[in-house]
Amino acid sequence: QVQLVESGGGLVQAGGSLGLSCAASGRTFSTYLMGWFRQAPGKERKFVAAINRNGGVTDYADSVKGRFTISRDNAKNTVYLQMNSLKPEDTAVYYCAAKASGYYLRANDYNYWGQGTQVTVSS
Repeated sequence: QVQLVESGGGLVQAGGSLGLSCAASGRTFSTYLMGWFRQAPGKERKFVAAINRNGGVTDYADSVKGRFTISRDNAKNTVYLQMNSLKPEDTAVYYCAAKASGYYLRANDYNYWGQGTQVTVSS
């Protein structure tokens, strides 16, 4: 089992940058595929990015490709999401999630979730 805690959210102007972190408990972090999702008010939780166990493979939603970067440091049990060129439509609660392996695009694919961190982009 793993517990996840996100940090780094906040308010930023359009065009700005924010970096999110997700710290995991336990000694098995490196065995989990990690994902970032986001949920805007009244909308479903959507896939943002994912990274495999050793950090060698990443994937992104089309809406964030070229602007967001996911990375991980297994020695620090942490996954990151660097967000650049932010847009008002990026406003949402951002969640990190963990799963053993396999499909990773759907929220239902994940076993463990953090509590979320709010990102607000003003125009």
